[in-house]
Amino acid sequence: MTITPVRDDCIFCRIVAGTARSHPVWEDPDTLAFMDLAPLATGHVLVIPKPHWENVFETPAPALGAVMDTVKRVAHAIRTTIAPPGLGVYQVNGRAAGQTVFHYHVHLIPRHGGVSLDLHGRRRADRDELDRVASLIRSGLDAPGG
Repeated sequence: MTITPVRDDCIFCRIVAGTARSHPVWEDPDTLAFMDLAPLATGHVLVIPKPHWENVFETPAPALGAVMDTVKRVAHAIRTTIAPPGLGVYQVNGRAAGQTVFHYHVHLIPRHGGVSLDLHGRRRADRDELDRVASLIRSGLDAPGG
């Protein structure tokens, strides 16, 4: 597998490198999960591979598998701690599909009835609230099924 180096022009690469602030939920050698800065709902988490690949077409299968393992782990933690009636798992590729950060990523969005199916919020969340929710979700990572 060819590893694409961290790119200075990519906010997610800067988060991986530790040069941009994030609100982490989970990290392992291959992936990182952190709070979306403009969440659609409390508990909106992004999961990325650490190396830079722009989309699903470029991302090698082993990296996709690692991302999905983290998606499942964090999804269980969201279900345990936030307890939404539904959870959307979304991934888009290209500007026309709604991709705004061109580093492969998956959205985990707690869903409640009557809420639109947008992928991106319009307002930045309060950083203290993001830290609180990230801590809450982290507490559920050891729950059964996680």
